[in-house]
Amino acid sequence: MSLQRRTTLALAAGLVFVRPGRAATGDLAAAVNAFAGGKAPQPGKVKLDISTLVENGNAVPVTLSVDSPMTGTDHVKSIALFNERNPQRDVVVFQFGPDAARATASTRIRLATSQQLVAVALLSDGTAWSH
Repeated sequence: MSLQRRTTLALAAGLVFVRPGRAATGDLAAAVNAFAGGKAPQPGKVKLDISTLVENGNAVPVTLSVDSPMTGTDHVKSIALFNERNPQRDVVVFQFGPDAARATASTRIRLATSQQLVAVALLSDGTAWSH
């Protein structure tokens, strides 16, 4: 019985050391880079609409939109939202096709503290845009 107790205590102590800590800000750039396929997103075309001051961080409304004609040859393929302080940087990814009337999406996210958010859109011509 004491062997199980020692094993359990050793595993519990090991979990304290394995537990991930708060990720560094540089991870945000790496997540954006991975989504954009190594391309540096250009500023513009994407609009990230979020209130600068919110009362409750549990359900913060966010709207993402991209200025695009949404035709068969020129449309938004996807929009992603990234945040700075979450261990998992990607918050949400929306997929679009040429049949979508507009490249607009809304959701609610949880934000515990003030932090940087980045919206990145990938277009059908291979370009990446951000806000």
